[in-house]
Amino acid sequence: MSGHSKWATIKHKKGAADAKRGQMFTKLIKEISIAARMGGGDLEGNPRLRTAVLKARGANMPKDNIDRAIKKGTGELEGVNYEELTYEAYAPGGVAVLIEVLTDNKNRAAADVRNILTRAGGSLATAGSVSRLFKRKGLITLDGEKYTEDQVMEAALDGGAEDVTGSDGIIEVSAAPEDFEPVMTALEGKGFATLSAEISMVPEAEVSLDTDGTAKALRLIDRLEENDDVQNVYSNIAIPEGFEAE
Repeated sequence: MSGHSKWATIKHKKGAADAKRGQMFTKLIKEISIAARMGGGDLEGNPRLRTAVLKARGANMPKDNIDRAIKKGTGELEGVNYEELTYEAYAPGGVAVLIEVLTDNKNRAAADVRNILTRAGGSLATAGSVSRLFKRKGLITLDGEKYTEDQVMEAALDGGAEDVTGSDGIIEVSAAPEDFEPVMTALEGKGFATLSAEISMVPEAEVSLDTDGTAKALRLIDRLEENDDVQNVYSNIAIPEGFEAE
């Protein structure tokens, strides 16, 4: 299980993700809107939009919210034009961090990202030095207290999943990006409710720190995620067993 994916689900279990539900929906709406603007509102002909909608469904976003976001992207409803930016950085302890931004003001976004990194002991990295450490993969998480690993595995493998693992009450299903949609469909077809579903950037190898170092790196990641312009944050940190969210 990837470190940051595990951190996100630990927070979800503790209710922290629910407290930020509105902010999460805002970011999902931005992703859906820009996907619709770039490739049209037809899910069948727009793979990026299809993936964004699957992610929103995985987060239990209401259908009306999804439909409005698509219409904002296609121009049927008034919306905002966003630019996409990616920053590569290091958190304390040498943890690699990829920061994906969707913003209507790239100067503000750039200043905010630099400020967050500086205040939390991080730094920007040279282009390519961090991105090469990650690969794209479909990730779906489910509640391990609600379902067993064997139950999920049967449906996930039928859909074409690569692996199913369980840890700290979370079941994570991984798949190649091209198999993400059929795996999600297979799970939904069997009645499984998901905690999250996304095409993610997964580290090729993880970095382990002590408890204090882990906490410092995760504080930086949290502060980045709290920024309205930051869409996604990926890292290669390994979360120690039993690590507790603050």
